[in-house]
Amino acid sequence: MIRPLVALLALAAPVHAQSQMELNQQAGTALQDADKQLNAFYTKLRARLSPESRARLQAAEEAWIQFRDKECAFIGAPTTGGSIHGMIVAQCQARLTLVRVRDLEAQLNCQEGDLSCVRN
Repeated sequence: MIRPLVALLALAAPVHAQSQMELNQQAGTALQDADKQLNAFYTKLRARLSPESRARLQAAEEAWIQFRDKECAFIGAPTTGGSIHGMIVAQCQARLTLVRVRDLEAQLNCQEGDLSCVRN
């Protein structure tokens, strides 16, 4: 008589099934949120830099965006043409964007004497 109990518990458990479209939308929203954070830290860091350092930061950011997009195209390649593809690429882009956010944040919060930080 264990089966009726299992069935009853299964009915009582909340259902959180989502469609692929909903999952894709959530991944897109997470990417947008990560991009907002990236833009905020980039703007703060840029404001602290000399014109020469700003130009180097901009060039680095452009190269980083190309890297992120190509890396995530590579990661998502096995799902090309599938309904999950957008989610896989967006999740990858959000993850890499948050790593970049931490990198820019570290530049903003450098300790005195840290030679890996841009000061001008």
